[in-house]
Amino acid sequence: MLLAGDIGGTTVRLALASADKGPRDFILEQEFPSAHFEGLAPVVAAFLAKADAKPDAACFSVAGPVIDGKARLTNLPWILEEKALGQAIGVPNVTLMNDLKAIAFGVPHLQPEETVAINAADGAKTAPIAVLAPGTGLGEAFLIWDGQDYIACASEGGHADFAPTNALQADLWSFLTARYRRVAYERVCSGSGLPEVYDFVRSRDPSAETPAFAKGLQAAPDPTPLIVDAAVHNPARNPLAAQTLRIFIDVLGQEAANLALKVMATGGVYLAGGMPPRLLPQLQDGAFMRAFTGKGRFAGLLQSVPVYVVTINAALLGVTIFGLGETEPNASGR
Repeated sequence: MLLAGDIGGTTVRLALASADKGPRDFILEQEFPSAHFEGLAPVVAAFLAKADAKPDAACFSVAGPVIDGKARLTNLPWILEEKALGQAIGVPNVTLMNDLKAIAFGVPHLQPEETVAINAADGAKTAPIAVLAPGTGLGEAFLIWDGQDYIACASEGGHADFAPTNALQADLWSFLTARYRRVAYERVCSGSGLPEVYDFVRSRDPSAETPAFAKGLQAAPDPTPLIVDAAVHNPARNPLAAQTLRIFIDVLGQEAANLALKVMATGGVYLAGGMPPRLLPQLQDGAFMRAFTGKGRFAGLLQSVPVYVVTINAALLGVTIFGLGETEPNASGR
């Protein structure tokens, strides 16, 4: 039996899986708020206390680079190490995997109903595939074909320097540079970056923010859901939130194209993570694809690249498929 987990900056998702049931039919599944715990071991203890079983192995996707079995999470003050974690939770075989590598590992196994097309082009068979996941942070990964199967490759491309493409974005870059000295794409194009963009937009027109909305933002432990909700459901009354989301969509399209060009991802681009499934109408209204294809001489190439939104937790799917394959040679998904 496998303990699978997706360890994010906001949420920890844990599940128990078996070879018999496969990687989608979990024996038990639960979510926990990451900030309520000082490490992963207490979360696992709380989860396993409800389970009438003991896992033989564990596989966790983690939001940060994994080097020699150790991970320091980017947006959470946790340091994880495979051997020490296994001893702490009483599971002999623990594997840590970068969360975007886990998502990428799961992409070739996605079912048609687990994605929504943003650009329904025909991808080149066995060509590289790009993956971007704006959630708490901005994760990136890619897949390459080895002649028999796809190999998932981790990346920290979300921390590359943000490059503005118009005057408004140049002003945003100046605003954030004054605040942080260096601006990465994650500062703009992520759940944690969205309030930063909103601050910039508000600084240009403070009177456009209603007192009630300002009060709600001040009281909220995380203002991102309020900004997104206002932009999606009541943009006319919340023009600052609406403009914030427009900037987010534009920058996501630009950076998705950057990654697609860098790895020649003519096999497709997949948008995963917590935010894209909540923004399907905004991603489908044409603005994303205009930003995605706005690359001059390479516009035609990018128009031929299929783009999909992943509507399930692909990181959890990926680590489950990987974990079952590692612990059970005949498991589903290998």
